[in-house]
Amino acid sequence: MSNVLVPIANGSEDIEAVTIIDVLRRGGVTVTVASVHDEKNVLMARGCKVETDVLLADVAEQMYDAIVLPGGMPGAESLRDSKLLIDMLEKHDIQDALLAAICASPAVVFGTHGFVTDKQATCYPGFEGGLMGAEYIADQPVVMDDNIITSQGPATAMAFSLGVLANLEGYETAQKVADALLC
Repeated sequence: MSNVLVPIANGSEDIEAVTIIDVLRRGGVTVTVASVHDEKNVLMARGCKVETDVLLADVAEQMYDAIVLPGGMPGAESLRDSKLLIDMLEKHDIQDALLAAICASPAVVFGTHGFVTDKQATCYPGFEGGLMGAEYIADQPVVMDDNIITSQGPATAMAFSLGVLANLEGYETAQKVADALLC
């Protein structure tokens, strides 16, 4: 069973965060939701209130099979500005763990910190300038290059989450979850 970290922040996109967490858990993945703030209660971009499992600081030394970032603004900026999260992403990237981001986060987080340099990536339209050093793929809802998966936004959250699940637990598991969700 895979082990995934989903960091969230005030202003993270509700649909994306909940879809990622839900789809991965349906697929049998152990998901840890972590606040990058100093408290577990997070106010999402559209007003949903989420209590995280842990603070990011509580799991900073732990290794995961994947770190998956929702988008949303200003949530993506808070993720970008979390030195602890960036250190974790760098450590996981060196180990070829799966790094995934959707919406603004591929540009705001991955682009800013060089995770998509010399890779193909996508993001929410209008943020592509932040994909520094990447080849922007505008016509694909989900793009995978090496250990990096990126996606465009709320409407692509299901395909993105199923893609992450397939990479972690295999295509058959992802297909079973997709079928049960009527995808």
